[in-house]
Amino acid sequence: QVQLVESGGGRVQAGESLRLSCAASGTTDKIIYMAWHRQAPGKQRELVASINKSGMSRIEDSVKGRFAISRDAANHTLYLQMSSLKPEDTAVYYCNANNEYRAYWGQGTQVTVSS
Repeated sequence: QVQLVESGGGRVQAGESLRLSCAASGTTDKIIYMAWHRQAPGKQRELVASINKSGMSRIEDSVKGRFAISRDAANHTLYLQMSSLKPEDTAVYYCNANNEYRAYWGQGTQVTVSS
C-alpha cells in the first residue's frame, strides 16, 4: 500500500506561483512512476506531469514552460512547481503513484487562480 498526502494548494492571482508537494509513505520502493493530475469543475481529470523512478519527466503541452515536476527520492516527496498561473489552471490537483499492480491517489489539493 502507498499513502499520498498533497499540500501547498491555495488561492493566488494570475501570474503568481505555487509549489505543490506530495508526501508518499508505505511501500514506496515498488513505485514505478508518479504524476500530477488535475480536475477542473465540470471537466475530466487530466494528466499534468509525470516522472519515473529514473527521474525522466514529462510535462503536458497545456502547462509546458510554466510547470515543472521534480522529486526528492530520499524523502519520498513529489513536487509540482507552478509558475505564471492562469485562471484556467484552477482545479483540484491530485498526486498519483503507480506500481506494476495498481494506481494510488491522494485526496487532492485545491488551486484557485483569480484574474
